[in-house]
Amino acid sequence: MKNIFGRNFDWHLFSIWIILAVFGIIAITTASAAKIGDEIHLKNYYWKQIIWLMISIIAFIIVLKIPLPILDMLIYPLYLATIILLIIVLFMPPVNNSRSWLFLGGVRFQPSELAKMMMILLVSKLIAKDYLNELKMLYKALSVVIIPVFLILLEPDFGTTIIFWGSLAFMLIQAGFPASYLVIIVSPLIGLIFSFNWILFVIASLILIYYYYRESLSWVLIAFSTVFNTFIFILTPVFWNTLKAYQQNRIITFFNPMHDPLGAGYQVIQAKIAIGSGQVFGKGFLQGSQKNMNFLPEHHTDFIFSVIGEEFGFIGTFLLIVVFFVFFNRIIYLIKVVSKKEYKIAISGIFAYLLLQTFINIGMNLGVLPTTGVPLPFISYGGSNLLINSFAVAIILKYSEYRDI
Repeated sequence: MKNIFGRNFDWHLFSIWIILAVFGIIAITTASAAKIGDEIHLKNYYWKQIIWLMISIIAFIIVLKIPLPILDMLIYPLYLATIILLIIVLFMPPVNNSRSWLFLGGVRFQPSELAKMMMILLVSKLIAKDYLNELKMLYKALSVVIIPVFLILLEPDFGTTIIFWGSLAFMLIQAGFPASYLVIIVSPLIGLIFSFNWILFVIASLILIYYYYRESLSWVLIAFSTVFNTFIFILTPVFWNTLKAYQQNRIITFFNPMHDPLGAGYQVIQAKIAIGSGQVFGKGFLQGSQKNMNFLPEHHTDFIFSVIGEEFGFIGTFLLIVVFFVFFNRIIYLIKVVSKKEYKIAISGIFAYLLLQTFINIGMNLGVLPTTGVPLPFISYGGSNLLINSFAVAIILKYSEYRDI
């Protein structure tokens, strides 16, 4: 039977995407239901997600059918349109203290979701042409990323900006950008993280200098990086002391939820209780007490993994993580076999974008990462997130048709 999508269409990745999307519908159904006694109060989130899945499938097919030259021509105007949307959204009414949403009739849309994909496609297109010129490659990449990141920080949405930089790093590595240069770019974090412990800062700096020496970097570059990191180390405590008490409290709780268990740390504590109470096999479908009694906030969006842990237990969460592992492993395989440089870079960026979302969301549900409001791909409720993530998978499948084997 002739493949209706193309000779090299990857049915493995397509099937895993469908499994994740269906699992998401099931999870949203139970997350949006509250069972009190024998009565079940069911909200319509799952119906909305089903509708968005249908829309995503239509968009998925359209992307696969669009000729590549046309898709390539659309990257620039869509990137510019995304920048305009990111500006407009700053004038929208805030939702949960963040101006991240556009209201189109009765539909909410988050432009930052589209911005991730447009950044990835445009950066991969630009740096693929200059992969032999490291400085030019870095300049072009940063020129694309810096504007949307700045606008998203104004919303503010720090979790999304982390995903932007992580995706950019993966793409630069895939393009052949030296890893040592990337280390220099992120090394100021050492001064920030260890700013209140000079012993750890000195140890980390010595390790970093040794790494630079092993990579045969110039002593001028090594000295510049060390001096700049030391400047950040000295400046951070000064900046900290200028903050007001409530601002310091928010930052401390960001890293330690138990510092404010009834305030900023409440969500993470309840999420950990929900996961732990599920034990091995879970409490059963619709039976989660943390969710039913509404102790767990945002249980159909950011903290849906906790609902899965409470109702399906360790077995349910483990199976979900296994499906994600197979999904990402398949993308890694496609990166290896794709023949065109631009497509390799783009798929690497999409891989990082989806992987970081998954890692951050599960990490914050387990309480090992700060709460950032990053949804779980294909599982959390959210139409724009599902649509753009599905669009990302469609791009991978379209680009992966151009492979060596």
